[in-house]
Amino acid sequence: MSDHADHHFSIQIHTSDLAILNCLRALADYTQETGNSRITWGGTGENNWEENNQQVTFHFTNPEYRHQFKQEASRVLPYQSWRTVQENDNDPATPQS
Repeated sequence: MSDHADHHFSIQIHTSDLAILNCLRALADYTQETGNSRITWGGTGENNWEENNQQVTFHFTNPEYRHQFKQEASRVLPYQSWRTVQENDNDPATPQS
């Protein structure tokens, strides 16, 4: 099982739609094919989203998983329902309390 430090390929997303946020969380879980997929979407709950101006950050163990996440989100979610704010290859996930 992987730990938080392994999940250092991040993508920050903005969406103004809570339902889309929940779909993105499911897609993050789906596309993180190995390790602990819960770490991938940790810290992306409704409270985090509201506190961060409708933005959350997902963390993946592999840049290909992050790429698959973006492809799947573009494929299944309505156009312009979400957008990438930034990506980072050195942004380890932090444990959630």
